[in-house]
Amino acid sequence: MFSLNKLSPTITDMIRFDHSHTLVTFHQYTTTQKPKVKKALAETICTALEIHATLEEEIFYPVMRQLEGTDPTMLKAEPEHNEMRRLITQLRATRPTDARHDELVHELMRDVMHHVADEETVLLPDAERKLSRDRLSELGAEMTRRRMQLVAPQAGKLAKDHAIGFSGSTAAVVLGVAGAAFAALKLLPRKPTHA
Repeated sequence: MFSLNKLSPTITDMIRFDHSHTLVTFHQYTTTQKPKVKKALAETICTALEIHATLEEEIFYPVMRQLEGTDPTMLKAEPEHNEMRRLITQLRATRPTDARHDELVHELMRDVMHHVADEETVLLPDAERKLSRDRLSELGAEMTRRRMQLVAPQAGKLAKDHAIGFSGSTAAVVLGVAGAAFAALKLLPRKPTHA
């Protein structure tokens, strides 16, 4: 019987992919760009972070709390999301021609890079050690379903901001190819390993 859970990337792979997408978008942002491009990139970053934080808080963190208990990395994850949301609110209220806009993007980038480093060196490896591959894939499928619900009402705006922000960028092409390759690798059957 067909099961999305069996085809889904693991939740940890999906989280890593979200991190990569956000960091690639951050790296597209420069202070010398046209205001329209800066605003589109900032909106792409903000929306991606909001969706990612919601997905982690609703799906990943509850599972990790059961495994990690009072681990300091787990305890500070949601407060870090709240700080990112505070910066996002300020960023959205700032015009891209204002020097404060650039400062807020860079502050947000620093916070996100710190948060990503903690997740990728502590939480994600712990999840992969403590949860079965099937469970990680089930959570990945759940994350995919919830992501579709969160993205659907904003799809047009997301596409527009992404197109403006990445216009003329080879990074957009690379990201698209990498995303397609990642998805294809997850769908290919794995060769059995022999011990």
